Amino acid sequence: MSPEMPGTLIDDCRTLLTERPDLAALTGLSGTDCAGFADLAGALLGHVAGRPAIGEAVRAAYGDPALAGISAYDITESARRNFEPGGPVAALLFSRGVHAVMAHRAAHRIWTGGDAMRALAVHSALSRALGTDIHPGAVIGRGLWLDHGLGCVIGETAVIGENVSIWHNVTLGSTLNDSGPTRHPRIGAGAVIGAGATILGNIKIGVGANIGAGAVVLADVPDAMTVAGPRGAVRGPARVSFAPGRS
Repeated sequence: MSPEMPGTLIDDCRTLLTERPDLAALTGLSGTDCAGFADLAGALLGHVAGRPAIGEAVRAAYGDPALAGISAYDITESARRNFEPGGPVAALLFSRGVHAVMAHRAAHRIWTGGDAMRALAVHSALSRALGTDIHPGAVIGRGLWLDHGLGCVIGETAVIGENVSIWHNVTLGSTLNDSGPTRHPRIGAGAVIGAGATILGNIKIGVGANIGAGAVVLADVPDAMTVAGPRGAVRGPARVSFAPGRS
């Protein structure tokens, strides 16, 4: 699947919501919310949070076309990896994980713009609504697939590369022994992190690495290797990749 362009994605959403008034009623959205990516993102996340002011903050953040393009890529990749019907349109309208990543991108844009309090306010409202806590300071590359989007915690200084896949209840946290600017994990491009994994501290997860469900990882993981178990043991080469062009 080629990357979805924001305009095409929004046109498809408008068509669906116009032709299916039942879905419009269920989502609280309508075709008139689809004037552009920023408008739909604001309407959608404002509805999720139950606060029009959150929608306005999100809409303003997504006024940057480059950010809309990044989110369109996130959405297309989430649809490609998730195997569910409906494609990118369904991912945008219905996926909690997509909504959590969109919320983070808006909050991060506000954070990097210098208004930390506003970023934290947006993050707080949407985290409560979505059940996911991604600090607005965390740096996340394009193509994050946050499957299910429940219980994921990502700390302030975490850095996530492109095309990473993360399941539910994953923690990218600190050890509480380090208050420095790199106290959270750095996740290499294309890594796959299974449900319930806990990755702590200033460590590096290699490019294309696999972290097994429930693993506890406290040390660096080499590129393209699998780590599993409560002691984060290396178990051999990585076998799972969702990177574009691979299966």
